[in-house]
Amino acid sequence: MSLNPLISEPVGDFVSRLEAMTDDELFATMSSLEKASEAAEDAEEILARIALTETEIERRYPGELLAPYRNWKQRQPVS
Repeated sequence: MSLNPLISEPVGDFVSRLEAMTDDELFATMSSLEKASEAAEDAEEILARIALTETEIERRYPGELLAPYRNWKQRQPVS
């Protein structure tokens, strides 16, 4: 089991946390999941959580798809 709480916590808890997050927290979660998916050998669980996070972003920004996340990501300092 992964030590990353974004991946190891039960899906229901993850979804509840997504709903309660600020936009910055939500976008930071998406960024962390994307980075984790690049490093993972078995990315199935991570990709499922990325899809849940995308759904929450789209719920908050109807019709904008992931544009708010991409805009946020462009404003972040390069790490």
